[in-house]
Amino acid sequence: MTLPTQPAESMTSAIPLTDPVLAERLADRMEVVERALADAVASADRLADDVSRHLVSAGGKRLRPFLTLLAGELGDGSRPELIDAAVVVELTHLATLYHDDVMDSAPLRRGAPSVHSVWGNSVAILVGDLLFARASSLVAGLGPDAVRVQAETFERLCLGQLHETTGPAEGDDPVEHYIGVLAGKTASLLATSGRFGARFGGAPEVEEVLAAYGEKVGVAFQLADDVIDLASTGDATGKTPGTDLREGIPTMPVLLLRQRVARGTASEDDVALLADLDGDLSSDEALAAVVDRLRAHEVLAETRALAARYAREAEAELAPLPEGPVKEALESFAIALVDRAA
Repeated sequence: MTLPTQPAESMTSAIPLTDPVLAERLADRMEVVERALADAVASADRLADDVSRHLVSAGGKRLRPFLTLLAGELGDGSRPELIDAAVVVELTHLATLYHDDVMDSAPLRRGAPSVHSVWGNSVAILVGDLLFARASSLVAGLGPDAVRVQAETFERLCLGQLHETTGPAEGDDPVEHYIGVLAGKTASLLATSGRFGARFGGAPEVEEVLAAYGEKVGVAFQLADDVIDLASTGDATGKTPGTDLREGIPTMPVLLLRQRVARGTASEDDVALLADLDGDLSSDEALAAVVDRLRAHEVLAETRALAARYAREAEAELAPLPEGPVKEALESFAIALVDRAA
């Protein structure tokens, strides 16, 4: 099972929804979100308009707005506030991508040249800030408590990036530190997506359930991405395989390999692979060689299993919800995110 790289019209087709009425309703609402998103990034300034539209036009999975709309179906999924909430979470996500690509020196995003590689770092950072401002303006219309939630989410996003950049402190477990990074950088916004869906769909009694679910789903999603970054081709992901390795950014497979070496349970091949990972990966040949070796290593399967574990934990968070097509769709959503790495 794979999630699409194009927005709106194909989002629901990637999730096996058992209720055709729900599927059609979500597809229609996602089209509304897509139009609203295009309006939200539009600018009278020509440069700002071009740069802001760059990643929106490149497509994307639209996971966060989809989760917001799906969670909203636990109440009244037709409420107009849900559209605004869905656009807020996607705008926030897009803004982080503009910044992340600068920090990671990523040449590609969603199969297209990254913003900083076209317009430069300063423009990418400033337009990322502009998108955060647009999200803040839109969330203000949802009330002061939504503004507070958005601010807390933004804080977690920043702290997650900060902790990834600085790395674990002396004595910290690097694997646990990395899970904390994922919780901040990815899971926080998916938790907010679920929270906003329940709140603005008129089902506040399940708000905490959806937030806890989104938190676990977010970690599962990013762990699956760690697998995909190594196991898939650049054509499939829109990113160069192993970019994080070249930039020295830790991912779970590498951390598990380091853990083996630190515990003295590594083989000679493990030690040699780690030495090469810490060596010069500036050439495409050297990078491709270590990616191939990691693809064949047990740590990739271990990472995949860890992603599946978090997906199961996300499903377990849904236990208080009433049985029905929405709960089934939420369960399928968690499974689909991990199945991408199968």
